[in-house]
Amino acid sequence: MSKAARQRSARERLAEERRRQAQKQQRTRRLMISLSGLVVVALAVVITVYFVNKKDPSAYSGALAPTSRQSDGAILAAKPGVKAPKLELFEDFQCPICHEFENASGSTIKRLAAEGKVNVLYYPFWLFKQQPEPIRGNSQRAANAALCAPADKWIQYHDAIYKHQPAEGSKGFSNKDLIGWAKDLGFATPQFQQCVNGNQKQSQIDQMTNYAEQTRKVTGTPTVFLNGQSLDLNSTLLNAKNLEKAILAATPADVTPSASPTAPASPSATPKK
Repeated sequence: MSKAARQRSARERLAEERRRQAQKQQRTRRLMISLSGLVVVALAVVITVYFVNKKDPSAYSGALAPTSRQSDGAILAAKPGVKAPKLELFEDFQCPICHEFENASGSTIKRLAAEGKVNVLYYPFWLFKQQPEPIRGNSQRAANAALCAPADKWIQYHDAIYKHQPAEGSKGFSNKDLIGWAKDLGFATPQFQQCVNGNQKQSQIDQMTNYAEQTRKVTGTPTVFLNGQSLDLNSTLLNAKNLEKAILAATPADVTPSASPTAPASPSATPKK
């Protein structure tokens, strides 16, 4: 074999070796990518299983205090014949922080009410009436349906609405869904359905919204008063232990609402989120 042939053969062997190395590297990369994908999928499955099986902290399963609807539309959750501190809760069902508050402290509030340690007045209102769609409509439909619900099923329906709260900026709380959740709870009577579909509680929504914003000076949700004193969001409302301590340290108070709604107005306050 000539020198030129030997050099050409050597180059060919080197090229072949490089080709084999490149193929090996490509196979290794493909394997690593496949393994990475499997890890991601496995992690996603684990996370999904975790959240599916993770107990919703707002899904309270204990005893509930008897509930009754007040003349101003508020729902009172209170143990009969017990004088306890008064907790007034102003909320909008489309408010993400209200949902966070419910997840953090809703169970504690329901338990303390059932134990006769606090009397709770829930005031759902239309905070987002001046916001663009779909936020405005979501807020209005949920408030109307909540006011259509019977008092003895109100807490359960309240929790169901929050459970299905649409992401902010997404359309949700359709009348069909609001009626469907009532069916799940056994009270989707023809009267309830007419109330929801016909937006029959709009005047009461306006009254309660005026009461919240004009009389009680509520500018954002959730706003919670303990015996008339506003509670801090971060240190108390989103901290169930601190909220319970504050309630247990408070003195008993009259559960009668401090004022009645007046005629609707057009407040200029800007909602907080």
